Amino acid sequence: MNDQTEMTRPAVPETGVADLGLFGKPLFEDPSARALARVGVVDVGSNSVRLVVFDGAARSPAYFYNEKIMCALGAGMAETGHLSPEGRTRALSAMRRFKKLADGMGLTELSVVATAAVRDASDGRAFCDDVMRETGLRIWVIDGEEEARLSAQGVLLGWPGAYGLVCDIGGSSMELAEISGGRVGRRVTSQLGPLKLREMKGGAKARNAHIKEIMQGLKETMGAQRDRLFLVGGSWRAIARIDMVRRGYPLHVLHEYRMTPRAVSATVKFIKNTDLEELRAISGVSSSRMALVPFAAEVLSRLVKTFKPKDIALSSYGIREGMLYEQMPQRLRDRDPLIEACRFAEAKDARMPGFGKILYDFILPLYKSASGPRKRLVKAACLLHDVSWRAHPDYRAEVCFDNATRANLGGLKHSERVFLGLALLHRYSNKRENRRFEDLYDMIDKKARAEAEVLGKAMRFGAMLWMTPDEDRGELRWFSKKKILQLRLTQDMLPLFGEVAEARLNSLAASLGAEVEIKTVKSKKQG
Repeated sequence: MNDQTEMTRPAVPETGVADLGLFGKPLFEDPSARALARVGVVDVGSNSVRLVVFDGAARSPAYFYNEKIMCALGAGMAETGHLSPEGRTRALSAMRRFKKLADGMGLTELSVVATAAVRDASDGRAFCDDVMRETGLRIWVIDGEEEARLSAQGVLLGWPGAYGLVCDIGGSSMELAEISGGRVGRRVTSQLGPLKLREMKGGAKARNAHIKEIMQGLKETMGAQRDRLFLVGGSWRAIARIDMVRRGYPLHVLHEYRMTPRAVSATVKFIKNTDLEELRAISGVSSSRMALVPFAAEVLSRLVKTFKPKDIALSSYGIREGMLYEQMPQRLRDRDPLIEACRFAEAKDARMPGFGKILYDFILPLYKSASGPRKRLVKAACLLHDVSWRAHPDYRAEVCFDNATRANLGGLKHSERVFLGLALLHRYSNKRENRRFEDLYDMIDKKARAEAEVLGKAMRFGAMLWMTPDEDRGELRWFSKKKILQLRLTQDMLPLFGEVAEARLNSLAASLGAEVEIKTVKSKKQG
């Protein structure tokens, strides 16, 4: 692994919008991206061993395969200094299984990294040798600062323009890294893993004093970090799930889930005052993970009190995604993960790949004064407008909403997921009432819901004018002050404007509170 602390990436906005103007050429078919179309990574951690196989658009990859085995390699290390014998047996079995799976998937190689437990254990090297002998897999044992860098790069894969402090917690360690302008800056590692804290002597009082002392040292190394705090790691995800339950949060997607410092304080108190078995039952967190949650909660509480972030975001992307990011050429890193994923979905699943750009150009007059982030969502919606056509017509609108709100998409806030989902719902349905997910609608305000309806109905109408790139296109004109929606069609295009298309245009106009004008114009070929 190369140290990329001093990377010279150009800064991009936090939305990751690198190419809002023209659609540009997608990079997922480029040879440098195709080489990353299926990549396998194994992360040998202190608590779990996980295999992830990425597939699809490299800039926003899908999880083709994802398996975790809780091995607790680091259990008991505080006393013995070596890996847990039971954990070692389980981890070796996991590695044999993962190698067999990789061979079956046709992966030419697996990238395998090991973190705190293996690097600190007296028998860590012997374990790596056993894995090599039995599977042929070489384990790269990385130090704490390298672990911090790779985790931060994982965050950058999901948020290209992210800035703030990344905190990755494993079983035996906790790492911090600062990110800004697409680069990873200062990094530091610590022994604040919940497995180690659980084995400390002296109870809660000694443990909290220990956490406070180490956290103060981390602050002195990292300096003021009062922007966003990005949380990476299984224990943080477990706490976020509990926070969702406590709040009654309707969208159970962890990536980009936001918490405030006050919410963290309330959830830490909730964990402390609630039976762990009850917490496990209501949150769906595994029993082995739940056993570590109280110790991780103590660390998180002190982390927030020490660094005082303005807000807190969960990142499902971490060291494994950072290893994929490591292999990306710079021009692929600079792409918007949302748009690249939507382009890939259109190319793979739409009936007429490429029509998304035509549709975007057609409805763009409705968005002349829209912000860059809003146009980005319009672009994403147009690319996705036809990818669910195989679903049964009675359920197509709901399938679209589910795909947008729950799919593995980077660079997308939860509110933006709901906006995109509503727009795609209205692509197939005029009405959104009486749906099983109505509780999600309130995650965006009334104005945004109305805008999503307009976008969906614009796509619903535009899809009726199924134009090819070399044809004269119909043209929409929007006179917002006069509230006139004008459709301009050539004689050649008039046959496409049948009664169903007319009804959809009228529905769009009604959502805009507008009158409709139809004009017949000469084609460009006519002069």
